[in-house]
Amino acid sequence: MELILIVIGAVFVNNIVLAQFLGICPFIGVSSKVETAIGMTGAVAFVMVIATMVTYLIQLLLDYLGIPFMQTVTYILVIASLVQLVEIILKKVSPALYQALGIFLPLITTNCAILGVAILAFQKDYAMVESVVFALAHALGFGLALITFSGIREQLELMDVPKQMKGVPIAFVIAGILAMAFMGFANIV
Repeated sequence: MELILIVIGAVFVNNIVLAQFLGICPFIGVSSKVETAIGMTGAVAFVMVIATMVTYLIQLLLDYLGIPFMQTVTYILVIASLVQLVEIILKKVSPALYQALGIFLPLITTNCAILGVAILAFQKDYAMVESVVFALAHALGFGLALITFSGIREQLELMDVPKQMKGVPIAFVIAGILAMAFMGFANIV
């Protein structure tokens, strides 16, 4: 039951993008097309889950060595290494997706959502299984927000939006409305 609550809380109530405002850069930058958003969701999910598992083990080592203050630095190094791995895999497996993500793939390295989830899992004192479920649920929440937002942005391209609101301004308005919509889930968990 606790794992179900973690999933519902991470996907809807404490959505990493819309409630905690982490990962805004790829949320705004990669959300112009649904296809790109799906690819970014997959890349972020892979890195987020693997990073959380690895940082969990690293945190145990840091605690054992008596240097828990090295948490942030080591987490960043792990995430940067994992992003390089994802970049190499995408380049071989899906060159089109690799090209579509462009500059945003290296930006996963500095994506505060990935670092935030790893740190939050540690702060909540989750065990390994709970941490992985927590990371996967946050990745699903990130994907839900990103894909929904990109679908809305694609529809906006077909609409008659005032010239001053085209592009980023209307994107921020829609992001705010989505965040308010997700606030409706606040009392579920």
